[in-house]
Amino acid sequence: MAELPHEMTAIEISEPGGPDVLQRVRRPLPTLREGEVLVAVEAAGVNRPDVFQRKGLYPPPKDASDLPGLEVSGRIASLGDNVDGLAVGDAVCALTPGGGYAGYVAVPAGHCLPVPNGLSMIEAAAIPETVFTVWHNVFQRGGLTEGETFLVHGGTSGIGTIALQLAKAFGARPFATAGSVDKCRAAEELGAERCVDYKTDDFVNVLQEATGGDGIDLILDMVGGNYAPRNHKLAAVDGRIVQIATLGGAKQEIDLSVLMRKRLTHTGSTLRPRSNAFKTGLAKELHEKVWPLIEAGKVRPLIDRTFALDEAAAAHRWMEQGDHIGKIVLRARTET
Repeated sequence: MAELPHEMTAIEISEPGGPDVLQRVRRPLPTLREGEVLVAVEAAGVNRPDVFQRKGLYPPPKDASDLPGLEVSGRIASLGDNVDGLAVGDAVCALTPGGGYAGYVAVPAGHCLPVPNGLSMIEAAAIPETVFTVWHNVFQRGGLTEGETFLVHGGTSGIGTIALQLAKAFGARPFATAGSVDKCRAAEELGAERCVDYKTDDFVNVLQEATGGDGIDLILDMVGGNYAPRNHKLAAVDGRIVQIATLGGAKQEIDLSVLMRKRLTHTGSTLRPRSNAFKTGLAKELHEKVWPLIEAGKVRPLIDRTFALDEAAAAHRWMEQGDHIGKIVLRARTET
């Protein structure tokens, strides 16, 4: 690659607040630690945690960049000490600890994966945060297996669109909820047996009927709030609920007798604070078990809209409007 510049364009959070606090700045290139690589960013995914960070509700880990951006695609521009298996110029997509809204980002080498054959850089940037999250919570923590019923709330979110495809690819019976007729249609096109419009129907009643009264074996929930007792009501005997966000509130009264009677497991996790070693292990498993599905066309990120890096504020406004189906991606200019 060409000689690296001394500075790059980045989008920083000037202060906690609305989308307009995302400001274009010039910054020095990141300094690499041992085991890291510098990625010249071509595209960066936009995720809900970026919105929460912008609002001051989700501070980055102490050793991470203060810039938002948890997933990128691009080419490796330089290598830190003790990096094996990667070379300058390799096309990668990567889970980042932060800093993706920029021309360059430092990433632990183990969190990089090759851009899957057949995917554009835009599509590749939409994969890491979503696929890492879904694989850990649905398959590792949730233990979804062939033939089981699976429900994801928010079926047309970035998480939802990938969760539906992966669940179907591994032989489960996927269901979803979403907030409009068009969104429900999109979720069903991605593999959901039934998507319930939560604004007009009671998903508990509809999905109890759809499963012949058996309920759902695994529920992936990013809503929380009053969904918690409803999830417990809908869950099958020995069912599992995995919590990955609380967009509807973090506190809710529940009836523990339901949990005991059905022998339910209600667990949850957050990905960003996990160790580098944990994420590296996830990356290896994804490369082995999920990358072949992506390259075979059985799983593919659904891109809603793209914005230029300088339009990060507009991208956040669009995300918060809630009309998107699939992923929102920023196009970065690596030459600056």
